[in-house]
Amino acid sequence: MQINPTSAHNDTAAYLAALAYAERRALHSFFDQHVIEDDTRVYIAIDEGDYGALPMALIDRVVHTVPGGMSDEF
Repeated sequence: MQINPTSAHNDTAAYLAALAYAERRALHSFFDQHVIEDDTRVYIAIDEGDYGALPMALIDRVVHTVPGGMSDEF
């Protein structure tokens, strides 16, 4: 039996890769990490600090947020 990968599998793999990157990056950041989906089902992770206040176009495409793991409070 041969198993052919599907586009749903590729979408899931891309999402999980972006999520893993966001989780790793969040450990060392004061800012939230967002996983963004574009129109072609490509997922990327962005740092909220890279963009300042996120524009609505990006906010509408956020599919998951990982809170920043660092704090400057003692």
